[in-house]
Amino acid sequence: MKFLDLAKVHIRSGAGGNGCISFRREKYIEFGGPDGGDGGNGGSVIAESVEGLNTLIDFRYQQHFFAKNGRPGMGQQRTGKDGEGIVLRVPVGTEILDEDEETVVADLARVGDRVELARGGNGGWGNLHFKTSTNQAPRRSNPGQDGVERTLWLRLKLIADAGLLGLPNAGKSTFLAATSNARPKIADYPFTTLHPNLGVVGVDGVEFVIADIPGLIAGAHEGKGIGDRFLGHVERCAVLLHLVDATSETIGEDYRTIIHELEAYGGHLADKPRVTALNKVDALDEDQRAEAKAELEAGVGRPVLMMSGVSGEGLTEVLRALRAEIDEDRLRHKPSREDAPWHP
Repeated sequence: MKFLDLAKVHIRSGAGGNGCISFRREKYIEFGGPDGGDGGNGGSVIAESVEGLNTLIDFRYQQHFFAKNGRPGMGQQRTGKDGEGIVLRVPVGTEILDEDEETVVADLARVGDRVELARGGNGGWGNLHFKTSTNQAPRRSNPGQDGVERTLWLRLKLIADAGLLGLPNAGKSTFLAATSNARPKIADYPFTTLHPNLGVVGVDGVEFVIADIPGLIAGAHEGKGIGDRFLGHVERCAVLLHLVDATSETIGEDYRTIIHELEAYGGHLADKPRVTALNKVDALDEDQRAEAKAELEAGVGRPVLMMSGVSGEGLTEVLRALRAEIDEDRLRHKPSREDAPWHP
């Protein structure tokens, strides 16, 4: 299935039905009076986050969603039928943006979140509504209210506990394949990963989700490469795992390149907790490992971990470090007893 994380949709709610002008006409009943019914309400357009979806691919083949109009009122005080609404089912983590692609209309971050995107028009009043003691035969009714038409963008941000960062060919996909059942494409050339991958990893009996995004390159925030398109998928992560290729001749520069891109991306991404690890250390001898570790720690300013996605060396220590940051984040965001809802 093709991965799609951005889609444009055109929606329109239903218009309300017109009110009816009618008078009661039955044999042997004089002065029957007005009996025109109200029009039905138009259908609304609603978005709902559901389980079982992890891509917006359905919105590539259908971009227009129009709710039904309400039916007009009829005589004998009959109200018109309400128009049927439409529910857009989207993956959990979908942001709904206005046409300018900046204004956030809604953020559906949990299963079952719902938002009304376009309310259906109200039905018009029939002439029965305008009957008074001084106007017992009104010949007026209201038209139905028009529906609302909007153009919106759907942007998916994957829900993951940890996110992988690094230059192309830093070994992110190999790490994900070695620690989870995910099977991302792995090859000995850069930009093997073209779309995000999710994997469930476990350590010490606890499981969490890791997101692997395409590699970043220098100038990604200016549109170079494709990795900047997917940085939104790690915005919701509690911790970032920054992998640096230990076989690179410019380890310190590689590290600073990613940090610069995170800062240029904006938001709080650069402020998120990070675990930094040297990958591919199985290809180095002891002296080379010590030299590479010292160079990276000088740039990071704190100790870094050593690991190899191929040999499995150091993977457990990296997963434990990620788990510790995730647990700490959950404690920070755990609601206090004062904030918890009260139930009698």
